Amino acid sequence: MKYRKFDHIEKAASLFGLGCMRFNGAASGDSCIDEEKAIRLIRQAIDGGVTYLDTAFVYLDQTSEVVLGKALLDGYREKVMIATKMPIEWVHNREEMENLLETELKKLQTDYVDFYLMHGIDKEKWLQFKAMGADQFFTDMKKAGKIRNKCFSFHGSYEDFEYILNDYDWDMVQIQYNFMDIEHQAGTKGLKLAGEKGIPVVIMEGLLGGKLAKAPDMVQELYDAFPVKRSPVEWAFRFLADNPEIMTILSGCNEAEQIEDNLRIFDTVDAHIMTEEEHALIAKVRDAYNSRTKIGCTGCRYCMPCPGGIDIPRVFTAWNEGSLYQLKKEENWNYNELIRLDQTPERCLQCGECMKACPQHLQIIDSLQMAWKEISES
Repeated sequence: MKYRKFDHIEKAASLFGLGCMRFNGAASGDSCIDEEKAIRLIRQAIDGGVTYLDTAFVYLDQTSEVVLGKALLDGYREKVMIATKMPIEWVHNREEMENLLETELKKLQTDYVDFYLMHGIDKEKWLQFKAMGADQFFTDMKKAGKIRNKCFSFHGSYEDFEYILNDYDWDMVQIQYNFMDIEHQAGTKGLKLAGEKGIPVVIMEGLLGGKLAKAPDMVQELYDAFPVKRSPVEWAFRFLADNPEIMTILSGCNEAEQIEDNLRIFDTVDAHIMTEEEHALIAKVRDAYNSRTKIGCTGCRYCMPCPGGIDIPRVFTAWNEGSLYQLKKEENWNYNELIRLDQTPERCLQCGECMKACPQHLQIIDSLQMAWKEISES
């Protein structure tokens, strides 16, 4: 296992961090976690050298922290660092922030967490946290020994990321990043900015929720043609590990075999390990994925709000992702969210307001129907 040490972080962190959000449900269907299996997997990872474990208050219907706490009994807590998170939807003032942290500590059966993150924020949510007194909350909780590092996890634009990073004295930041997201959210630019400021970065969605773990035929052909044979998972993690700004790469595992494969991979990768030829391969792979894009929607949302109540950019995201990653409709999260929220193209009034507003001059009305037909038949 490779480890990375940053000056202000007390311990070295394993490059492979176990994400505790994707454990399988119980066979009975009565629980979203098979508790005994999850505990075995967590301890298998720790026994293999993993020292960084990531959870959150809301994961798995608020049960992830509970199971992690049980897994870290019998001396395992002393071997690891825990990261958990505060969702803004659950707090409205300083008192509630402290109460939520206390709840999480009890669930985790620990006196402190190593990394405490404002969960999934953008600029607007960070300003809400600040208005509640988040900066003083961090200071007081560190002084009380209940948290050791003040952090945030991020989903938003690069501009938001830069603002938040420069607005407070952060100890760590967690971002979504992979070889397909180099210009998405914080992106490569945000990763390098954090590195310049000496702030270690933890990576989530390194496999895009598993989408990069199974390559479409045209992508697999590129991997197969390369002289060194590696799985799509190994190529994705190798690309990330090459960046010295990254402290830990999170991976959610549901099976013992996945843990073993990750332990093997993270014993072989390191910073600056990628050759020019390997970088060129990843660029070709990225281009091959992007060539499957169905529509050039940039997500600017100038077409919104839709008079008919359709989330137009989300429809096109579902269409593009379904094509890029060969998703079946049951695997297409955006498609299922559109159905759940009743924001589907069946609501289209064919008023044309979206097409007047679209800076890309897309044929939105016809494309919505085509998108929905193709996704529904996948």
